[in-house]
Amino acid sequence: METYHLLAEKQKAFFRSGKTKDINFRAAALEKLREAIRTNEKQFTDALKADLNKSEFEAYSTEIGVVLEEIRFMVKNFRKWAKPQKVKTPLTHFGSTGYIYPEPYGTALIIAPWNYPFQLAVAPLIGAIAAGNCAILKPSELTPKTSEILAKVISAIFPEEYISVAEGGIETSQALLDEKFDYIFFTGSVPVGKVIMEAASKNLTPITLELGGKSPCIVHEDANIKLAAKRIVWGKFMNAGQTCVAPDYLYLHRNIRDTFLHHFVEATKELYGEHPLNNPNFTRIVSKKHFDRLQSFLNDGETLLGGGINEETLTIEPTVLTNITWQHPVMQDEIFGPILPVLEYKELSEVIEGIHKHPNPLALYLFSQSEAVQQKVLNSISFGGGCINDTVYHLASPYLPFGGVGSSGTGAYHGKGSFDTFSHQKSVLKQTTRFDIPVRYPNVKNGLKMIKYFLK
Repeated sequence: METYHLLAEKQKAFFRSGKTKDINFRAAALEKLREAIRTNEKQFTDALKADLNKSEFEAYSTEIGVVLEEIRFMVKNFRKWAKPQKVKTPLTHFGSTGYIYPEPYGTALIIAPWNYPFQLAVAPLIGAIAAGNCAILKPSELTPKTSEILAKVISAIFPEEYISVAEGGIETSQALLDEKFDYIFFTGSVPVGKVIMEAASKNLTPITLELGGKSPCIVHEDANIKLAAKRIVWGKFMNAGQTCVAPDYLYLHRNIRDTFLHHFVEATKELYGEHPLNNPNFTRIVSKKHFDRLQSFLNDGETLLGGGINEETLTIEPTVLTNITWQHPVMQDEIFGPILPVLEYKELSEVIEGIHKHPNPLALYLFSQSEAVQQKVLNSISFGGGCINDTVYHLASPYLPFGGVGSSGTGAYHGKGSFDTFSHQKSVLKQTTRFDIPVRYPNVKNGLKMIKYFLK
């Protein structure tokens, strides 16, 4: 099995040279990355088409464009984030000044998933570069074309001792985890996240885990039903539901259930056509294994919409399942596909109780015009992030840190969140030498009395 010891050592040596701490070096690296993405845009688009049958529109809007915007935002802002920040000092520290120095961890390992193989590899890399780290990027073996182009482009613009791409399967990930990194950033499933956390714990390596879970989508009786339906169709069936923050299941108020489902069916036809399996731009399921897992859910409840499959092209129609309970197999784990089960409720308390009985979701979506209902849900349920009257869109804002809570992950990134994730906040106190405050020394008369006065 290939080892990465030499590469890891090279990166440590390069980091110790101090080059990556230079602000202009980081800015130049981000610009190089941006230019390389623009130059190779068609190659990346073609690779995403080959790996997942992503349309050019979806490839750009959910992967390439998002990353270019992230770089633009980072280049514009990271210099001010990198400056030492002066902070207040208490009266007990009279004469001194406090500073917080953001400093890079050193060498970072970034393990990316297959569902957005470009975006979820490069977005954290942007944060690692801006914060001044070296990095090894491990893309998914399930999207080989994208991984191949990524490796080719990165090796053409960066020396391997600075930024490198390690292609391969599970054995590559394991070999990388055997090395000692200063930071590990992982995006993927909860079971693999546990393996990563265990590996990191051996060296007490700090980590960010971007995981998943069953993200609920609640449609209350006072929602704008037609608009809600269209926005949920968009968020759920984008990338054939293979999105970590896709609405995993619907909670519909019984008073609007039938009206909503009517509009949902119409919106699905509007976005994907009467026969989605014949739509050349409908994303396919990544592998036969995942296809078979999803196909088994099609027997649950009653099929209101879709249910059609094409085993040859690994595609599954946008599907809605009704008469579903928490006991059905489709409700046991994150679906990660174009299948949407529907639960009903009469009182909001039923929804809150139902969600509380299961692990913290990565995302939550609520459609309601009522401020009281919105606040009730926001204050009652713990989740990573989400939207009111929309789905998925919170990911696209560089001002909103994105991450999970509990079993849906730990840590966050995007925008300043990315810079902060890959930076250690080093606290420094600069003390004056012009005078000395004697009260802190044990031999001062009435010292204890004065200390009690100040530290009360």
